[in-house]
Amino acid sequence: MTATNFTKLALVAFLTTTNALLTNPIRTVIQRDIKTPDPVPQSGIDEAVSLMSTGRMYRYNVPNAQESTVSKCEVEITRYTGHKYCVALNSCGSAIMLMMKCAGLKPGDEVLSNAFTFGAVPSAIEHAGGKAVYVESDYNHVMDVEDLEKKLVMYPNAKMCLISHMRGKVADMDAVKAACDRHGITLLEDCAHSLGVLWNGQHTGHVGKASAISSQSYKMINSGEGGFLLTDDPDIAAKAAVYAGAYEGLSGKHITVPGPEHFKNYPNEIPNYSLRMSALAAAVVRPQIETLDERRAKYNRRYAFVTKNLVERKGHLLSIPKNTPGMTPVHDSLHRACDVRLPLMWDDEDFVDMVNVLCESLDAAVEPLDE
Repeated sequence: MTATNFTKLALVAFLTTTNALLTNPIRTVIQRDIKTPDPVPQSGIDEAVSLMSTGRMYRYNVPNAQESTVSKCEVEITRYTGHKYCVALNSCGSAIMLMMKCAGLKPGDEVLSNAFTFGAVPSAIEHAGGKAVYVESDYNHVMDVEDLEKKLVMYPNAKMCLISHMRGKVADMDAVKAACDRHGITLLEDCAHSLGVLWNGQHTGHVGKASAISSQSYKMINSGEGGFLLTDDPDIAAKAAVYAGAYEGLSGKHITVPGPEHFKNYPNEIPNYSLRMSALAAAVVRPQIETLDERRAKYNRRYAFVTKNLVERKGHLLSIPKNTPGMTPVHDSLHRACDVRLPLMWDDEDFVDMVNVLCESLDAAVEPLDE
């Protein structure tokens, strides 16, 4: 039986043997919450409380851009990712939807996107008025470039390719971009899972015309809900700010948008969707940006421990996805036998239990096959 079949069985065993884990003394039990999010540093809590005490939680209820918590957060995000423009939004789903509309998507246009994805991505395509066309992923969870080429031929009227770096895994972006360019379609990047991940030494999100990152609780920055649209294209940035709610000249209270000449007559032509990030969300995000690289290193150390031990003990039953050459990863989760987060707030010894549970689940899955 192939490793792929074993991994499917392992997932079933892991999800359906809760009672056995609790009653069988031989089995290891994980005592910690697998969905533990990263906490907000005290400085973020303090800034949020200060905002609440003044009531100025609306991003534009400030005298100027320099005093806006949201604008400061946008500046800090662009410094980290290297993008020129940034618009903070209420979710990454909003950012994905807006970058398609701002890049020119029309109702009914076809958008190529990963088949291995999360429901919010095709939902954003539908929200923007597009029609999703799915591109297969390869064994390493990234977009299959050969299938992308095939779909580009099969769907010659497709206008965009929205690639998702699912679980922080990055495809060969040079090959993806070359394929898109050959067929004249716009490449956009969903970087919800790849904050802190680099491609050829540069933060993800620079190969496409625009990108989106997330601050939903299970991402590298946590504000409960939130997202950021990132781009170096001034027209996309101007449109995104107006769609998000920069009406009646409020773009002047942004720092990371282009000059007023790029806004043209957009405030009178583009609807206001009211998708702005609140100052409270920005306040709790800001100090987390400062610790991204430190936390990336901790996640990667723990991932190395877990994968090394899994391969040593059960390498004959499973394999670990390989990173695309040119990618610098953030391994905040493990994906093959099942979808397993690696919570930052766990202690190192908790990951010994995780390895034991995964190995015992594999044994439970294959034992009936040996009878």
